[in-house]
Amino acid sequence: MTDKVLRIGTRGSLLALKQSENVKTALQAQWPELQVELQIIKTMGDKILDVPLAKVGGKGLFVKEIEDALLNRSVDLAVHSMKDVPADLPDGLCMGAIPPREDPRDVLVASRGQSLSHLPEGARVGTSSLRRAAQLKKLRPDCAIESLRGNLDTRLRKVREGMYDAVVLAAAGLHRMGWEDRITCYLDPDVFVPAIGQGAIGIEIRSTDEYLQRLLGPLHHTDTAVAVRAERALLKELQGGCQVPIGGYATVSGGMVELTGLVASLDGQEMFRFTRSAAREQAEALGRSLAGEILAAGGRRILEEIYRDGAA
Repeated sequence: MTDKVLRIGTRGSLLALKQSENVKTALQAQWPELQVELQIIKTMGDKILDVPLAKVGGKGLFVKEIEDALLNRSVDLAVHSMKDVPADLPDGLCMGAIPPREDPRDVLVASRGQSLSHLPEGARVGTSSLRRAAQLKKLRPDCAIESLRGNLDTRLRKVREGMYDAVVLAAAGLHRMGWEDRITCYLDPDVFVPAIGQGAIGIEIRSTDEYLQRLLGPLHHTDTAVAVRAERALLKELQGGCQVPIGGYATVSGGMVELTGLVASLDGQEMFRFTRSAAREQAEALGRSLAGEILAAGGRRILEEIYRDGAA
């Protein structure tokens, strides 16, 4: 093993650092002599905290600066939450590995421990996601859905201090931080469709780095990668990003992959949601065909309205 120190590019939030530490630990468990260090990189999404994500615009708000560091060789690999990664990677970069997925579901964290259905009328529910907001408005039109930015610990603190009655978060982050006890209830993907790639981590490297491809091989989880490929093919065909009301969730069982896709209006009154399945070798084709079905059913009109009105 070389004496070279591998540098992992990461955001500086507690969750991002935890995810990167997990990758560092997993690498060193496979290659005990490997030296690995973390390099914190601040992204545009980290710098702009007083504006809703949908208003910031652009893609790659939480990854672009880290990808730039990869391309200019300031770091050797990057650890991302896959839900933050745009459908197209920059030329010269690829996903070196996708480890096993954490729980992909959304969860509710409520100040008084209520489930979503038992929140009081008019409850203030915080989220930074148009996808979550649209589904909340459909399920609980009486609640006040308010924009909430900030890292995971910041959002939890705002509930604790009574600024919100509840917030909707990703289960994966709370699990990785060991904060499962904060979760009030899990939102079933059959009712509340997660974000594309939610719960999955991607380890991005330069496409020509055969050395790192070999090192990362033991960390890769094939079923997770198949599911994420299906979801991201859906995202690419919809030409969406993480700032529009699009959801997608795939599961792999044996030789089959099942994919649910969602496009919703901002007010939650219109939802185009379908579930289809295909052989796992057809994961990407499944994503594309499901996206086409959603667009033809009315999703295209909704997305065009959102982009035209400048909501995303």
